[in-house]
Amino acid sequence: MAQQRMLQFVTRPREMPEKRTPEHRRTDFAEIYREYAGDKAREQASRCSQCGVPYCQVHCPLQNNIPDWLMLTAQGRLRDAYDLSQSTNTFPEICGRICPQDRLCEGSCVIEQAGHGTVTIGAIEKFLTDTAWDEGWVQPIRPAAERPESVGIIGAGPGGLAAAEALRRAGVQVTVYDRYDRAGGLLTYGIPGFKLEKPVVMRRISHLEDGGVQFVLNCTVGVDISFQAIRGRHDAVLIATGVYRARELEGGDSLPGIVAALDYLTASNRKSFDDAVPEFDSGVLNAQGKRVVVIGGGDTAMDCVRTAIRQGAASVKLLYRRDRENMPGSQREVLNAEEEGVEFVWLAAPAGFGGDTRVESVRVQRMRLGAPDASGRRSPELIEGADYDEPADLVIKALGFEPEELPMLWDEPALTVTRWGTIRTDATHATSLPGTYAVGDIVRGASLVVWAIRDGREAAEAILAELAQPAMVAAQ
Repeated sequence: MAQQRMLQFVTRPREMPEKRTPEHRRTDFAEIYREYAGDKAREQASRCSQCGVPYCQVHCPLQNNIPDWLMLTAQGRLRDAYDLSQSTNTFPEICGRICPQDRLCEGSCVIEQAGHGTVTIGAIEKFLTDTAWDEGWVQPIRPAAERPESVGIIGAGPGGLAAAEALRRAGVQVTVYDRYDRAGGLLTYGIPGFKLEKPVVMRRISHLEDGGVQFVLNCTVGVDISFQAIRGRHDAVLIATGVYRARELEGGDSLPGIVAALDYLTASNRKSFDDAVPEFDSGVLNAQGKRVVVIGGGDTAMDCVRTAIRQGAASVKLLYRRDRENMPGSQREVLNAEEEGVEFVWLAAPAGFGGDTRVESVRVQRMRLGAPDASGRRSPELIEGADYDEPADLVIKALGFEPEELPMLWDEPALTVTRWGTIRTDATHATSLPGTYAVGDIVRGASLVVWAIRDGREAAEAILAELAQPAMVAAQ
């Protein structure tokens, strides 16, 4: 019976949830996709081919059991489907919204390769978890027994929060330290509301607080509290700080009006909380009425151009040194940005900036693609004599992020880092310091939220195993 409900990809076309028109979504920061109705979610789930080797699951960093919860959804067993989906994913409602499914699960879907259009895995995952919250299926964190051990987590982003949730379910006492005034890291202050509405994140934070996770906010390690003090307070420590230092442009970018992407996005997200943001109100971090140029080709650049559109920019252009096919950002996001009025200038890179007291233009170099580099992508090469000036009132640098120098900032030279400045760990996420672990971007470099969640869950398992060792020795 179950199989009869599946394999509908030949007769049922792929349908995403309704997408709000560009005219409407340019005016606010609400999510652009509407919710599936229950019948439509079941119909779209029934398109799954239930293939023998589920490449969607293989290419999911969390190894989510996607075919099975699609089958349960098609059968109308939504609670069972939700229970299965959340068994491997701490934050399925977040991944369903912001994961680049076109590069992961959906991009590996067998029926997509056969030309029938991928199963809408992300939209169905979002539908399941939103339904679970609405129906009260999301169970509070209530450990079977409390344990005396405590773990300190530095960083309240997805990696730290995933570990906190797993440790609390095991009864461990968990304290999360974060530099910001709200938990969530980039989920809260980096990703715009049109991709991830902030109540979705705050609801999950409240769920963790209700489950006993303690948050120490507005707390910068190395300034407000020492790293050594945190290690002294807890039986184990997890470093999940992420990477926040913006990569700089060559050729100078000190003119007023040239800003870092994270500063720009944080200001915008703070306004969504009705915070006082003087740099936004003064126009420094506000695109309204300005000719905006964003430099970069990743998902952060996509967030910046689409934010600038919503702030009422006079024009928004993105410069990227390679072509569309070779950019690292999601092609789905590129399409959304184009629909909303962003102009992409491919094979273009900044060579300098014009202006006396503030930026007035970007000197643009035209590029062509040469031989592939070490990553396999064709390297951009300069076209001599093809430079031109692009007028600009606001330039946003979205060139990626680098790790802060934690051993120096925390006065802990024994914390070993790689030549890139990321923390060196072993297969269990353990660092060079006893009882200290690290996960997410501070280990991987700038990466995806879903990888941070995976790291956090794995590190929690390793910490629990370490905490159990003294008890095992005592028992012997």
